Formats: sequence, C-alpha cells, structure tokens
Amino acid sequence: MDSGDVDVSLCREAYFAADGDLKVAAKNARACGSEILNVNARFVIERQAERGAAMRKWGIVIAIIYALIVLTLLVPALLLMVGGVTDFGDTVLSAYATGWYWIPAGIVICGEMALLFLTVDTSRQRLKPRAHILVSGTVAAALTAMLTAAAIWAIGFAARGDDFWSSFWEHAIYIAAFLVGLWLLWGIFFYLYLRNSSAPLTRVISWLLRGSVLELLIAVPCHIIVRRRQDCSAPIATSFGITTGIAIMLLSFGPSVLLLYKKRLDEYSRRGTTAG
Repeated sequence: MDSGDVDVSLCREAYFAADGDLKVAAKNARACGSEILNVNARFVIERQAERGAAMRKWGIVIAIIYALIVLTLLVPALLLMVGGVTDFGDTVLSAYATGWYWIPAGIVICGEMALLFLTVDTSRQRLKPRAHILVSGTVAAALTAMLTAAAIWAIGFAARGDDFWSSFWEHAIYIAAFLVGLWLLWGIFFYLYLRNSSAPLTRVISWLLRGSVLELLIAVPCHIIVRRRQDCSAPIATSFGITTGIAIMLLSFGPSVLLLYKKRLDEYSRRGTTAG
C-alpha cells in the first residue's frame, strides 16, 4: 500500500466516524492529518535510506577502482617515464617495498575516500555543516600541498638539474617540514575560502581539478627538459609530478560521478512526487 492509499483510507475513516457531529469531524480530521504526516515522513525516510544505500554502494565501487588504479598503474607509469630501467619487474616490486611510495599513495587514496564519504553524506545527517567544511578543507589542503610541492620540485629540477636536490632536500626532516608547512598554509586558505560556502565539496572538487591541470602544465614541460638534458635523478621528480597530477585529477572525478548520480536520483524522486 502506498502513501496515497493510506491517505484516502484514513480520511474516509475520519469522515464516517464523525456521524454528522462537526466537532467530532474536526477532531478526526486533525488526527487524520497527523497520521498522514507520519505516514509521509516514514515514506520520505525510507526513500532517503534507499537512495543513501545506493550511493554508498557506488561510492565503495569508485573507491576500489581508484585504489586499484593508484596501486597498480601509476608506479609502472612513473618508472616508464623515468626511463633507463633494466629489470622492470624487480624495480616495480622494490618501489612497492619502499615507504616513500605508500605515503603519497595513502594520502590520495584516503583523500578520495573522504571526499566520497562527504558526497554520500549530502543530507548532513552524520556530519554537521562545520564538520563538512573542516573535513573538505583538510583534504583539499593536503592534496593541494602535494600538487604545490610537485610543481616546485619540477621547476627546480628543470632549472638547476640534479644540483637542485643537494643540501636542503637531502634531509628527510626538511622535506617533511616543507610539506607540513604547505599543508598548514593551504589549510588556512581553504578554511577562509569555504567557511561561508553552502556547497564546500563542489568548490573543493573544482579546485582540485583545476589545480591538477595547472600542475600537469608545469610538470610535463619540465619533464621534457630534464629528459633531453639526460639528468640522473631529475626525471624521478618530474615523473612524480606528472603521476601526482594524474592521480589527483582522477580523484576529482569520483565525487563528481556520485554528485551526478545523486542529481539523477533527485530528478527521479521529483518526477515520482509530481506523478503522485
């Protein structure tokens, strides 16, 4: 029985129960109205739950596909761009065995999962609006910091060659401090940028897509320069810049797909309401 059948039956019972008494009829009508509201509320909640379950399933599928792309395709692509690899299979396995690979891979995969969660949680029943802004800003700051660092390193290696990595960049603690500093600076920027926004996730996705395109426009020419110059370690940094830009560009597509899917579900809901 749908909500329309329930409305008709409840109102019919309220009418015949009055038996000509206007006061009783009015009282029954008010009760009928409250019952109809409860039925409609349950109907809306059930529809939202079904829509949320469908979006969560698609979100899981998109997250798994993205993780597989990052884990299985980007490392071989990076090594192919670097060039000069003799034993390709062993080199790929040794790259997976290093901790330096799992740090950026973990950041982009966790960033994708966080943005997909925010996309599914569009009703904001789990997270409050301020929490949405904080999570969106934190994720966007981390990913933009990666793009910024990759662009700076690509420009530095293209300008100075292998000498760019000497002194400051040779110490892991300095690299970590540099990345954390970029993250904090971008975090402040995104908090100010998103705090008065009604759709922070849409802005973050648009920003990441544009930032990844800009970073690729920097990294690709720098990679061509260092490859032609036949530098030793510079192609590693520029290849990292290219794969980082591609990873974050693909990352921005996942929430966009879910938002389009949600828009289509909303259209179907509106059509069903109008038809009813």
